Amino acid sequence: MADQADPAGDRGPRFDDHALPIITDYPILPPMGLLVILAWRLIRPGYWAVWAGFPLGLIDDIFSGQPFGSAAFLWSVIFILLETLDRKAVRRDYWQDWLIASIATTIVLICGMLIVDFQSNLLRLDLLVPQILLSILLYPFVARLIGAIDNWRVAS
Repeated sequence: MADQADPAGDRGPRFDDHALPIITDYPILPPMGLLVILAWRLIRPGYWAVWAGFPLGLIDDIFSGQPFGSAAFLWSVIFILLETLDRKAVRRDYWQDWLIASIATTIVLICGMLIVDFQSNLLRLDLLVPQILLSILLYPFVARLIGAIDNWRVAS
């Protein structure tokens, strides 16, 4: 008996075992909202006010599943530290911005994990290493995208 054709035709990918989504208990994806707001804040220091970290952090709390107010607090602290750094520093270059964003992202991720459950997460900080590394490596791409958007915004 010859191979019979599919009566509906081959119209797209089949959902095999390889097409199932990967579900994990541990964080992998970087905090894109934080990376974007850090890129905006580091590229254009005067564009965002110091208090802007609080409402943006509240929005992040709504979508991230963290306890309400944790990102608002952490983002506010980061914005205050960035404002203090902007007042002290004469000028910064790209590498310093990357270092600042890396430290800020690491602090927010570790403190966010400790806010959720301090006692059990204190010894499990190694779970954040992939997310922290991916965030650090992704920041230059986010900064380039935000820089292009800012150039387009200023030009028009």
